[in-house]
Amino acid sequence: MGLLCRRQNRTSLKLRRSFARIVTLLGSRSYGDMDSMNEENDEYGDTVSSAPKRMRCRTSSVWSDFEILPKGSDGKERAKCKKCQNSFVAGSSGTTSLLRHRAKCHEVDNQIVSRQPLDQAMYREMVALAIIRHNYPFSFAEHENNRLLHCYLNPDVKTICRNTAKSDVIKIYKREKENLKHDLKLITGRFCLTSDLWSSPNTDEYMVLTTHYVDEHWVLQKKVLSFCNVPPPRGGVILAERLLGLLKEWGIEKRVFTITLDNVSYNDTLVSHLKRHRSFGPCLPYGGEFFHVRCGAHILNLIVQDGLKVINEVVYNLRESVKYVRGSDHRKLRFAQCLSELSFLTSKKVRQDVPTRWNSTYLMIETCLKYRDAFSHLSRIDKYFLNCPSEEEWERVEKIARVLEPFYDITKLFSGTNYPTANLYFHCVWKIQLRIMEQLEDDDAIIRVMAKEMKEKFDKYWEYYSPVLSFAVILDPRYKLQCVEFCYSKLYKQEAISMAANLRDTLYGIFEEYKNSTSDICNVVEVASSSGGVRAIPHFPMDIALPPGFYDQSSIGFNVIASDQIVIDFRFAGNGSWVPVR
Repeated sequence: MGLLCRRQNRTSLKLRRSFARIVTLLGSRSYGDMDSMNEENDEYGDTVSSAPKRMRCRTSSVWSDFEILPKGSDGKERAKCKKCQNSFVAGSSGTTSLLRHRAKCHEVDNQIVSRQPLDQAMYREMVALAIIRHNYPFSFAEHENNRLLHCYLNPDVKTICRNTAKSDVIKIYKREKENLKHDLKLITGRFCLTSDLWSSPNTDEYMVLTTHYVDEHWVLQKKVLSFCNVPPPRGGVILAERLLGLLKEWGIEKRVFTITLDNVSYNDTLVSHLKRHRSFGPCLPYGGEFFHVRCGAHILNLIVQDGLKVINEVVYNLRESVKYVRGSDHRKLRFAQCLSELSFLTSKKVRQDVPTRWNSTYLMIETCLKYRDAFSHLSRIDKYFLNCPSEEEWERVEKIARVLEPFYDITKLFSGTNYPTANLYFHCVWKIQLRIMEQLEDDDAIIRVMAKEMKEKFDKYWEYYSPVLSFAVILDPRYKLQCVEFCYSKLYKQEAISMAANLRDTLYGIFEEYKNSTSDICNVVEVASSSGGVRAIPHFPMDIALPPGFYDQSSIGFNVIASDQIVIDFRFAGNGSWVPVR
């Protein structure tokens, strides 16, 4: 027994020593020198490890708005708000107090950051409106960087393709068309139309129809009703039927006053067909006598072009001179040296004209006259400059410029779209005719021939001024009928009085027809004269003898006094009707 116990003790001692070696080896390789950690007693006698504790990672989102501060004298951790700079305890109690403060302090920021939900329908409409306003192609909706921009502004956006953009544009067009139809139904007056044919680069013909009217707020409006392809044949009758179909589509076929067209021959056929049409002709005021208005700008172009044909040789030398000085950089530099010797400096450059556009020819002549001395000096120092006009030709060019100047100014006036032009018509045409008559007596034979050609074209279209456009001068309180009589006296001498009287009688006839067509207003006036309870006080702005008992000369229009508290004012709209003033 004793021997057995000693053997067991030796065996257990060996096992303990082997186990100690294994523990020592593992500790040195995997766990570090754990046995070397010393333990010490604190002031209360408790055993505390001297190894530092590992800090736990802060995962709360509140720390993005707070800054951790060092421990204070009380040993508590604190955190400072990055916005208001206030500090709060942030220890073992957690982040509840910090979250509560952030909800109050950062409330405005949260409202700004919060994004409203995207209205996809509004987004699609705005893309379609951008395509319409800026004339973008439908593929604009598929541009890569454009889509990236929209996604950056709002990640919830759903970009669209070109076919979707096309359908949205058509949808907006149909909606706006219905809105315009509704607005046109509310217009109490008549509509003035303009129409023309346009040729595309691939020779396709398009017809544009535009209406002009005065709305209920007395604002001049211009709306394009149609811009459509017109396949051949394009005769006057076919265009008239197409035009009438467009008017019926918009519901204004019975309220048309005038139509302005250029002087192409098929337009005369178009007008005559419309005036004879059973459903359209009877609705025209005064039997359609003033329905057709010839385009003033187009007539001016025809008159000037006929005059320029006579003086083509003089203009040719001037045109070639401009081409020469603009032909190379060396010539431009030499001409600039000639300009530096002039006694005055101007910012205008020498302009090259387009022979088919007479207004560009006038601008070329105007600028060349300012550089007359420079061209003459260039001809003396440059032996290759051979087209410089002579002194006689320069004097003739000056006369040509004086002739063309009123044509240029009046063309710009007639081309206005944001202001009425009827009141400008009579004075402008009169100035042109007076200038042509003066040039017929010029000392220069070429200028006389030029004026003769221009007068023939003038008499073809404007021998008798358009009466309906001349009415604007009579209705203008600044001029009235006396202005027309004065202008006629300068041109027609003894015939002036009779021509003014014919214009006055025509105005009476048109107004009588308008008075009969506006039955509601006439009934009010008749009730006023019969019952005595309603008093009608009519007045009209002319110094001429008007139908007795209906006008005086105090102001424009007339008013109906229904009682001591109710007064209805009416004004002449200028487009074919009397309308109440709201």
